[in-house]
Amino acid sequence: MPLLRRWLQEPEVRKWWGEPDHEIRLIKEDLAKDRVVSCLVHYDGRPFAYAQHYSVHTWPQDHIAHLPEGSRAVDTFIGDPAMIGAGHGSAYLRQLAEELIAAGAPVVAIDPGLDNVRAQRAYGKAGFTRIDRFETSDGPVVLMLFTPADD
Repeated sequence: MPLLRRWLQEPEVRKWWGEPDHEIRLIKEDLAKDRVVSCLVHYDGRPFAYAQHYSVHTWPQDHIAHLPEGSRAVDTFIGDPAMIGAGHGSAYLRQLAEELIAAGAPVVAIDPGLDNVRAQRAYGKAGFTRIDRFETSDGPVVLMLFTPADD
C-alpha cells in the first residue's frame, strides 16, 4: 500500500484517479471483499504500474451493463513517471487483456476519461477499439473494448 499511495500522489495519476487517501480506501475495501483482482506490473524486476480487473457486472454501470456475462473491466495507471511514454502501458495492457480472454472472458472493457487522450492512444495500441462516449457519475468516458482475435 505505501507504493500505491506514493504512485497515487503523482500529479499525472492524481489527475485521473482523484484523491489518494480515498482511492487507497477503495482498493483496500475491494481487496477485502474479493471483488477485484489487483496486480502490480513489473518491468525488469521493477514495479511501475497498477492494474485491477473485475467482472463488468460487479458494479452497476450503464455503459458496460450490456456486455456479455464473464466480461472483465480494467482500471490501470502507470505510477512511475519515468515509464510513461515508452510503450510499456500498451504492452502490459495487451498482455493482460490476452490473458483475460484466454481465461474465458468474451470481452475486456476499459473506460478512460474523455480528456485522457494519452491513455486512449495507449489502449488503442494495445488492441482496444473505441466504441462510444458515455456520461457517467465520474464524468464523460470513452468505452474501449478488447475482443478475441479471429482464428
